[in-house]
Amino acid sequence: MTTALNKVYSSLSMKRRYEVWFLRVGLVDGSGAWWFRYLLVNPGRKGCAARLGGEPVQVWATWFPLGGEARHWIEGFSLKNLAVSLRQRSPFSLSIGRNSIDESSCKGELSVDGHEVSWALRYQSRFEATLSNKGWIGFSRTPHSDAAFSGEIRLDGQTLRGEPLGLGLQGHNCGFRHRNFWTWAHAIFMNADGSLSSFEALVYEMPFGLVFRKTVLWHKGSAIQLTRFQKELRNRDSLVWSFEAQRKDGTRIEVAIDGSGPSIHRLPYLRTDCSGSFDVANNSLADAHVALIRPGEPVTRLATVGGAVLEMVGDPRMERPGKAVAYS
Repeated sequence: MTTALNKVYSSLSMKRRYEVWFLRVGLVDGSGAWWFRYLLVNPGRKGCAARLGGEPVQVWATWFPLGGEARHWIEGFSLKNLAVSLRQRSPFSLSIGRNSIDESSCKGELSVDGHEVSWALRYQSRFEATLSNKGWIGFSRTPHSDAAFSGEIRLDGQTLRGEPLGLGLQGHNCGFRHRNFWTWAHAIFMNADGSLSSFEALVYEMPFGLVFRKTVLWHKGSAIQLTRFQKELRNRDSLVWSFEAQRKDGTRIEVAIDGSGPSIHRLPYLRTDCSGSFDVANNSLADAHVALIRPGEPVTRLATVGGAVLEMVGDPRMERPGKAVAYS
């Protein structure tokens, strides 16, 4: 599937801009999950050259083993060997060294701190979504929301292959800067008939004290979008998030995502102005429960153990007072 949601936004002359194509692959054997990122940052000023880990092109791999602590490997590259598709054109492709990603596949080969990580994956999906699109300020897109992955992943001589190998998503984000706070989640649910449903939600700070909120549930061939949140609870330390969202027609969802446990991974991201870094908390082995309530219909309940990702950044108390939101 070719999706316009992967099209490159950044030009190589942009001095302050990050753009990232990423994948979350929850292994179907239940042994863990992988998180891969292909990052382009400040190409017009060659990244943040004065800072450690400030290369303009980076490839990340993070392993979330079941019941264990997450580990990550990052390799940086100059722009010299970067090949990327034309800006705002499809089909999309990006390659740097032995690493590449396009509309339906990706490859990677990293050698960092004595560890060898490589992957060769293909993916397909039925649903794509745009959660946020603020033009030059930034966007959050999901070209493959209910992705099924096939191929292989190797870590230090151990190889895992599968057809399918895992389930998850392929996303695409871009911005002039990172938001001061955000909370984001994505979940894959396996239905009784073997079909997949996906859920995604995003909250972040906007100018003038405003807050962006949106959630999208893809279920049985139908996309349900909601933006009116209430009864929201978030805890950055234990990484849990719950809320309700509703539409004027009475359709509502109840959401509970639990990212607590040993798989919580905290990693510094560089600011696009190169002034420093900030911590991002991510658990790609989170649990999720979603209840879909429609007037006059039985409640639909979706649940996954380890099939979700939950990510939190910053202090949500920046929101305007009077919102129906509680924090701990």
